[in-house]
Formats: sequence, structure tokens, C-alpha cells
Amino acid sequence: MTAATTPATTAARTIPMWRTGLFACVAAAVATTVTAAIARGAGVPLEIAGEPVPLLGFTELTLLFSAIGVLLAVALRRWAASPKRMFLAVTLVLTALSIVPDLLISATVATRLTLFATHLVAAVIVIPLVAGRLPGRTR
Repeated sequence: MTAATTPATTAARTIPMWRTGLFACVAAAVATTVTAAIARGAGVPLEIAGEPVPLLGFTELTLLFSAIGVLLAVALRRWAASPKRMFLAVTLVLTALSIVPDLLISATVATRLTLFATHLVAAVIVIPLVAGRLPGRTR
């Protein structure tokens, strides 16, 4: 074996994208749900327009949108000249855009900050894990 190909790097390359994506989605869902539960436990009223936001709502939406991010990565790996670069650019823009509705809702500042935090927590988990599985250039 050469220095560039060690058992650790070879094993990392053989992990399928779906497995990495599934791990990232589940980890992000757990992390956002825990973040929301901690905020609720600290007295943050997780309510939008007077309606409570269920903790499982954080889980479900994180799973859904993280899975969309993984599907985006799969598509970019196939069609983009620089999949990793494109994935990072698109997901960073999408993360920023995901916070916009939180600015427009009828909620307390603490609730809004909690919602911002959950978006960022999910992004910090999913984006690096999935981007790490993408090649820098394909063509």
C-alpha cells in the first residue's frame, strides 16, 4: 500500500452515499429535536402564531429536508463538473434561505432564535458529512 492509500482511506471511500446520507439525516434529526427540547425545557415558548410546535415536527422536517439535500448531492455527483463545490454553494444558500420564514412568523424572539439554531445545527451536521463523500471534480 502506498502512503496515499491506507486502509482507513480505502474504507472511507467504499461507504455508499446512501449510508452516509442516512446517518447524516438521522443525526441531524436527533440533534434538532434535542435542541428544541432543551429550549422548551429552558422555558422557550415554541409557538408560532400561538400554536405549539410539536417536537416531532422538528424531527420530521429535518429528516425531509436533509433527505432532499442528500438527493441533491447524488444528482450533483452525476451531473456537476465540481460536485462538492456546487453542493456546498447550493446548500449554504438554501440554509440561509431556510431562515427567512423564521423572520416572518409571529413568534417570540426566543422562539425565532431556537428555530435559527435548529436550522444551523442540521446544516452543520449534514453539509460536511455529505460534502465529504463528493468528489472535487468529475470532468
